[in-house]
Amino acid sequence: MIELRNVSKMYPNGTKGLDQINLSFAKGEFVAIVGLSGAGKSTLLRSINRLHDISEGDILIGGSSITQAKGKQLRMIRRNIGMIFQSFNLVKRTSVLRNVLAGRVGYHSTLRTILGRFPEKDMNLAFGALDRVNIIEKAYSRADELSGGQQQRVAIARVLAQEAKIILADEPVASLDPLTTKQVMDDLKKINQELGITTIINLHYVDLARQYATRIVGLRAGRVVFDGPVSEATDEVFAEIYGRPIEKNELLGEQAV
Repeated sequence: MIELRNVSKMYPNGTKGLDQINLSFAKGEFVAIVGLSGAGKSTLLRSINRLHDISEGDILIGGSSITQAKGKQLRMIRRNIGMIFQSFNLVKRTSVLRNVLAGRVGYHSTLRTILGRFPEKDMNLAFGALDRVNIIEKAYSRADELSGGQQQRVAIARVLAQEAKIILADEPVASLDPLTTKQVMDDLKKINQELGITTIINLHYVDLARQYATRIVGLRAGRVVFDGPVSEATDEVFAEIYGRPIEKNELLGEQAV
């Protein structure tokens, strides 16, 4: 479903964010990307949906090059890719429902979106998405009235309303407490299993990667140093990915288990 061919990303200051990445992700996988800060995890995700343009190589989504796509073709490819951020990326002063309906903007004209004239189908999708993440009672609350965990579930609902076939989650639980982290990760795993949505998630915590993912990709200095099933991701493998033994602050702790 996703294929990266010899992908490199060079920043203007000369820093190489990605270095000759070759990866493929199949439909329905739940993959955790792990590595130190600056290893290239966020750059990798943002390159897949072309929030970053790559310097070399090609990225294919469903057989079509998002690297070469322009205009309508690029919008059509991006329609199938939902993004979840650490900072939630909600419009805080508007309602939860309006934030979820933002997932539908790729299906309508700019004028209809500005006026907020969404058809019944979109409203049903939005309410269904909120129900799936158990936050439908907050539909008419302002987003800034919600806790961090609730805001992240709104962000997940927005991706569901988008009808995305791929979820890219960039450190989605980094700012959450352990209990809320478990709730959000449970939601993402359930959606992956029940809807078959390919999920690629950047994680800081090693134990979360082991608990929820079926496959782990380890990055170090922009290069893939491990790619394999969770069963093969031993402490020795993580030490190689991180360049040192795992530290306590890279484990979420027993509260979330």
